[in-house]
Amino acid sequence: MKNKLLRTTIILIIGGMITKLFSLVIKIILTRHLSASTLGIYMSIYPTFMLLVNISQFGLPTAMSKIVSEDNRNKKRFVLSNLPILALLNIIIMILIFIFAPTITKLLQNKNLYLGVISIALVIPFTSISSLIRSYLFGTGKTLPQVIANIIESIIRLLIYYYYLPIIIKKSVSYIICFLILTNVIVEISDIITMLFFLPKNINIRKKDFIPKPQEVKDYLQIGIPTTITTIIGSIGYFLEPIIILNTLKLVGYSTNYINTQYGIITGYVIPLILLPSFFTGAISTALLPSISKDYSRNDIRKVKIKIRISIISSLVIAFIPTLLFIYNPSFFLQTIYHTTKGKKYIRILSPFFLFFHISLPISTSLDAIGKSSDHTKTILSATIIRTILLFILSLFHIGLYPLIISTSINILYTTIMDFKKLKNNLS
Repeated sequence: MKNKLLRTTIILIIGGMITKLFSLVIKIILTRHLSASTLGIYMSIYPTFMLLVNISQFGLPTAMSKIVSEDNRNKKRFVLSNLPILALLNIIIMILIFIFAPTITKLLQNKNLYLGVISIALVIPFTSISSLIRSYLFGTGKTLPQVIANIIESIIRLLIYYYYLPIIIKKSVSYIICFLILTNVIVEISDIITMLFFLPKNINIRKKDFIPKPQEVKDYLQIGIPTTITTIIGSIGYFLEPIIILNTLKLVGYSTNYINTQYGIITGYVIPLILLPSFFTGAISTALLPSISKDYSRNDIRKVKIKIRISIISSLVIAFIPTLLFIYNPSFFLQTIYHTTKGKKYIRILSPFFLFFHISLPISTSLDAIGKSSDHTKTILSATIIRTILLFILSLFHIGLYPLIISTSINILYTTIMDFKKLKNNLS
């Protein structure tokens, strides 16, 4: 089991490293072609995109990975029983997006985002199918398909941006945002096609298999509801983020162009740069869930504690070196990657707090794995409320975009400490 976890983690780390390099090149292409203001407009709709995607999946990927990984489970029955529920939810979400697109656009204070909001509806079914297959394969212990799919996805996105972005930027901002979002349709289709090759070929599927079974639905909802609530709470916080920033900062006298530009610098340059080491912590967290879930179901608490301890220490050690480099010379990295030094002050403030972010991933994943998702939900709820209130109040003090920096830092610190305390109490 230990060798399997190590092998899984190594595969995910190597795959994550390759994917991260592609993502870096993609980010360079974006920042070289888009102005900071246009990038800021795109990033202002991104939280809405993630919120709607997370709602449409309703925690099924997490439930899938956990339940499929457990011994003595009828994997086919669980998957097929819950497919109709996911399909119905996707249809409802798509219809609601079409209905409320004008309202969302108005809240985001930019009419150029209307087509972008509509585009999200077209992406949702593809992201749901892709996540479903990915989670099933990972739950069965197949790590390689996810890595291959991620690399192919990155290559396709890179090629699309490289060849078509120079053409699209000649159009209006509205078309640029629409293009960036609809690119996900092609990317997710490539994911689905790639992972289909790794699914079992000898499965006998009948019509009655798609009829929801009460026990399977119950097992799904027990994991899916708290996971979804957690995700939605966090996503709502980020959904409100650009709305609060745009409306409050305009109220105290800042121009829309200034807000979009600074928001673009923080969300388009600064945070992606600081998150570069996350391929490692992300790999650990992904490998951790099915492994700890299996050990916990066997009541082997000693193994659970050892794996959690190793994952936290490893994440901290790996993230520490780049964090020091970002603090010491942020201008070098910004200039090398983005051809700008804008955002260096933000990086120096945020970097130390993101050390806690890197160790929070394996901690929160461990809570999910031992069936304590509700504890993480409570943490996220209180953290989101604190962050949102802070963001609003500090925005009234006329200190530019620093309210975003401060509230994000406090949010990370609070979430990590509270989750760690709850994990410790549950395993003591």
